[in-house]
Parts: sequence; C-alpha cells; structure tokens
Amino acid sequence: MPCTTILAGKNATNDRSTLIARTDDGFFDVKKLIVVEPKNQPRKYKSKISHVEIDLPDNPMRYTASPSVDPKNGIWAATGINEANVGMTATETITSNPRVLSADPLVVLRKAKTRKEKEIPGGIGEEDIVVLVLPYIRSAREGVLRLGELLEKYGTYESNGIAFNDENEVWWLETIGGHHWMARKVPDDMCVINPNQFGMDSFDIEDAFGEKKENMCSSDLLEFIKKNDLDCNQDGQFNPRDIFGSHSDMDHIYNTPRAWFMGRYLAPYSYSWDGENAEFTPESDDIPWCLVPDRKVTVEDFAVILSSHYQGTPYNPYLNHDSGKRGMYRSIGINRTGVTSICQIRSNVPDEIKGIEWICFGSTTFGAFLPVYTNVSKMPAYLSDVTLDTSTENFYWGSRLIGAFADANYNTSIQNVERYQNQVAVEGRRIIREYDRKMMDTKDFSLAEKANTELAGMAKEKTIDTLNKVLHDASLHMKNGYNRADN
Repeated sequence: MPCTTILAGKNATNDRSTLIARTDDGFFDVKKLIVVEPKNQPRKYKSKISHVEIDLPDNPMRYTASPSVDPKNGIWAATGINEANVGMTATETITSNPRVLSADPLVVLRKAKTRKEKEIPGGIGEEDIVVLVLPYIRSAREGVLRLGELLEKYGTYESNGIAFNDENEVWWLETIGGHHWMARKVPDDMCVINPNQFGMDSFDIEDAFGEKKENMCSSDLLEFIKKNDLDCNQDGQFNPRDIFGSHSDMDHIYNTPRAWFMGRYLAPYSYSWDGENAEFTPESDDIPWCLVPDRKVTVEDFAVILSSHYQGTPYNPYLNHDSGKRGMYRSIGINRTGVTSICQIRSNVPDEIKGIEWICFGSTTFGAFLPVYTNVSKMPAYLSDVTLDTSTENFYWGSRLIGAFADANYNTSIQNVERYQNQVAVEGRRIIREYDRKMMDTKDFSLAEKANTELAGMAKEKTIDTLNKVLHDASLHMKNGYNRADN
C-alpha cells in the first residue's frame, strides 16, 4: 500500500522524544482509532488475504490500533503504541528488483484449482503485521527480532518496511524477497526519509553478524547475496539500496521526489536541493536515507512534511498558474489516505504517560493532527465509533468532508484549513500539558482517559466549525450560481 514514512532519533528532536510516522495511503479506507485489550487479542490468527494461520502467545499486552472499519479484507491495524511504550507503523510498501524476487520469491496464496488439490497459504503482509508483533514486544529491538522470526518462518507476499520505536531507540526493518530481511537502528541524531522504495543506503554487515548493536539481518543474508550474484556494489562498499532496491522511471515520478522534498525541508542548508548545481534533484537515486536535520525537529515538522504537496516549488498541484511542472510528481499528502499517525515516545514524563499518538484521518493536506494518550482502556467515541456511512459525528468523516470541499476550492478555503490545523495543534498541546501536570502531581494516571475525552471534544468542535466554513465557501463557488441585478 503506497505510503510515506519519516523517523527521528531522540537527539534529533526538540524534546528527546523518538518519533515514527507514516501515511497509510489506501483506497479511501474508512479507519478508526481503538484500544485492543488482551482479552480481545486472538490466540489463533488467520489472514484474510493469504489464509496463513499462526498461533499467538498467551500473554499479549494492550495496544492501540487503527484498523479498517470494514473487516472484509482483514484488520489492517496500520499503527499503534502498546502498554510497554513501544510504537510501530506497518507497513511502508517498498520496491525490489527481479534479481531478488526470483532468488527468493514472494510467498503468495496458491488456491486449489481442483477439489483434490490443497490450498497452499501465503505469507504475512500489511494486513497482519501489527497484530502479530506489537502486543508481544517490550522494546523496538524486540520488534525487529520477533518480526524477523515470523518472516523467516512464514515469509511475506509483499515487500515492506516497518518502523519501531521505544523511549531510546528507533529501528527500521526492510523485507528482502519472500523470507529475508535487514534492519538498522536509526542514529540518535538523524531523521529517516522513506517513500515507497527500498531505503537503506548503508549497512554495517560486520556488526549485523557480530555484536548486532545497530544492525541486524537474516542469518543467511551474505550467503543469499553471494549465491545469487546480487552484489552490484563497487570498491568494497555495501549499499543495500543498490543490491535489493530499484531505480526505475516510475521511482523518479512516484518515489524519489518525495524523498527530495523531505530532505529539502529537513536540511535546507546542509545540502543543495534546487537550481543547476543542486546536489540532489527530485529524480536523484542517491538521496540519503537518513540525515542530520539542520535544526531539532518537532511533531509539527512531521505534520507539515506528511501533509505536503511540493509547496514552494513548481511541482505544487495547487499553483494558480501553470508552471509547466505543476502536479508532475506524486505528493506526500494525497486524497486517498485513510489514516496518518505520529507515534511519539517521550522521555521526560512517567512511564504511564510516555506514549502519545498524533492521529490524522483523511487527506493530510487538509486534516488536523490530534494528540491522544495511548495507555488507556478505550478511545473516545469520536475517534473509535466510525461507520461506513458518512457522518459528522466522528473525526474520520469530518476530516474527509473538509478535504473534499477544500480541495475543490483550495485558494479560498486553505486559510480556514490552516487555522483549523493550528488550532487543533495548539489546543491539543495545551490539554496534554495540563493533564501531564495533573497526573504527575496526583499520580492518578487514569486521568488520561478524561484528557482524551476533552481532546476529542475539542477536535469535534473545531472540525464542525471548519466544515461549516469550507461548505459555505464551496457553495459560493458552485457552477450553477447566478446573480440578478434587478428585483
């Protein structure tokens, strides 16, 4: 499923939080934010897509999830934070190449063609991964190890990237073919930018087969590379992107421009991104996977990046003049996003309130990011009680409606949208600060649910108010409008 991922180590952020974030760019999937209690976690899991069946441990933890409201295609939990304050986003669909996929084919469902034949289940995929991993891990590193074991045992039917974070570390895992994988700890002072491509451009193979401090991989990865003549590197370097990734014309329209815009935003002075002498262009294949930002990054920076559409460049689809390049590259903020989450694990508060999930439904260009505490037993109805029918009674549909009205009238509606996004961010932070103090003073961490109720109420008020404004603006611009000067 096409998505965009951005990650930040604890020394790259303004408050020493670790941050992992991803847009879940489905096909207008209706999404909700819920809490899954251990009693509701399955003990035997069966995938809807691949039909693989997996026995799960008996000791799951509580976790948040953003599943699809319609269960016909599976859970698709997308993202979440568990009660041990470990966050996860899954998955970023990535690319590979024929050399890899022929050597280790994807494990797809093989249906029985006759009554005498037996169906052969496929591997695991985006539908399954959060449910199979997040309830059972107590650190980001444990997330890598558990998912790696599942991949080696069951395989996968698609190429994916998965992020994990805890208070101290951020890890990124990328699948390689059907059963192989590699993972890197994100350097504490760096940010990772990853569109729908195999991302890692460096890897310490000695560490991965030695102490495993910051690099891990399949136990037979070196043998796999050598046996199948996959190494395309020169001069003894080890660049995973050149071995396992792709460099196609489609990448240059769909993927690398997003990496270019993210890097341009995060490090505008350290690198040259524009003009004839630019170090990197929207179609460069060597844009760094991780970089040190020119200043400490914030949740608000992540929100800007994840809602971006090449503003400030000739590629902006909302330009009111034709630059000759308008809309030629795939934006990060697009129409069909179901949910976007920023999983923030904080280090300056008690364990009970370290996890904050910033949630945005619908197109991020027009949606607002709302923070909620994750160590709770349930989410407010405004976030969790979502139906397949359009309604103003939940955050998902309110956000979708604002986006649909504002997109058609961008130049006149965007001011109201930006005010709305800022108001939700300001009030969201204010409420979190207020309840942080209350809970640290009283040691009553059950107040987190009360805080979430207040946050959801605020979001509903701001969403309805903005929806009224963009609906009025859209009505003024209807094509059947007509004015008579006489009575």
